[in-house]
Amino acid sequence: MNKDLEIKIEEVLTRGTDEVIIKEHLKERLLLSKKLRIKFGIDPTSPDLHLGHSVALRKLRQFQDLGHEIIFLIGDFTAMIGDPSGRSETRKMLTKEDVQNNMKNYQEQAAKILDMGRVEVRFNSEWYNKKGYNFLFELTSKFTVARVLERDDFKKRLKEDVDISVMEVIYPIMQGYDSVELNSDLEIGGTDQKFNLLMGRKVQRRYGKNEQDIMTLPLLEGTDGINKMSKSLGNYIGITEKPENMFSKIMSIPDNLIIKYFRLLTDIDEKNIENYKSDMQSGKLNPRDAKLKLAFEIVKIYHGEEKAQEAKKYFIDTFSKREIPENIPEVKIETESISLVDFIVLSGNAKSKGEARRKIEQGGVEIGGQKETDWQKILDKKFDGKVFKVGKLGFARIKFE
Repeated sequence: MNKDLEIKIEEVLTRGTDEVIIKEHLKERLLLSKKLRIKFGIDPTSPDLHLGHSVALRKLRQFQDLGHEIIFLIGDFTAMIGDPSGRSETRKMLTKEDVQNNMKNYQEQAAKILDMGRVEVRFNSEWYNKKGYNFLFELTSKFTVARVLERDDFKKRLKEDVDISVMEVIYPIMQGYDSVELNSDLEIGGTDQKFNLLMGRKVQRRYGKNEQDIMTLPLLEGTDGINKMSKSLGNYIGITEKPENMFSKIMSIPDNLIIKYFRLLTDIDEKNIENYKSDMQSGKLNPRDAKLKLAFEIVKIYHGEEKAQEAKKYFIDTFSKREIPENIPEVKIETESISLVDFIVLSGNAKSKGEARRKIEQGGVEIGGQKETDWQKILDKKFDGKVFKVGKLGFARIKFE
């Protein structure tokens, strides 16, 4: 038996995983070097991928490097229903236009982690658009409502008298049927997806297929250190963010997440990670220095070593030495005046006037080193050349033409 292969397989099955069902069965198949079809499904509910998504994508890359087939399933059809996993209320249904807009950048972003030239990209609209209501009757007749309602989030909502739509009940069954169409050998997802992944095994069994093994991965807390990383909560770190923004956001995570981030988001070997852990516990290693290493390693993965070095210098100069960074972007204004709110949006430091106003009112905006809380402020030529700081990361210099 190839000892190196056995070691690699053991690491894939254990590092950064929560549970494997059925581990011994999957390990045996991997040791036989049989090429497996590995499914990862994602509903395009937003246009951006963040480090939370990268946990699964990095695991898929490990399997890809072992020679297995990766199926990147975009749930463009089921996204219009909405996954009830982890929800305390009914998820808003997406329109076809919403789904198409969100899908545009998915593959390009995933290519930062996966070799997309060796990925089978599929859309579940391929089969569901061809199915009629008779198929829906056939599929749903194979399961009971009682079994579907066993999931914890449904139990909680029933107890609290919160509505559950019939479509939400159908969703996990339809997601499970995807595994039938794709002949999935293994499906990967977060711990919040366990019910759906197990449903895939049940649906395959009902259709006379071999049951897929499943692997659940830990959910990654965001920069707040409490909630699952999510764009809607504002605690996310996007994989396409500018290097300095990514670096600074990683430096803002709570110390108790350092080891988890090392394990799930970097290629640092397990022995070194354990050394970091014990050194921090003994006081030999300052958590800030560990985070500098962590931020560097993650930024290097997505932007390269040179950009990671520049981002580290930017962070140290801006936040440790309290210096104004070099190469502040200059925003040219061709009118006599502009509102502060409009300038912040124009500079790219807020996506909307509402967001800009909130940042100003919350004391997150400085003009020339002085805090500014008047969101109605008008900027004219006497502000020419002033440096604006928005939050911890955003800088812009105003230039009137």
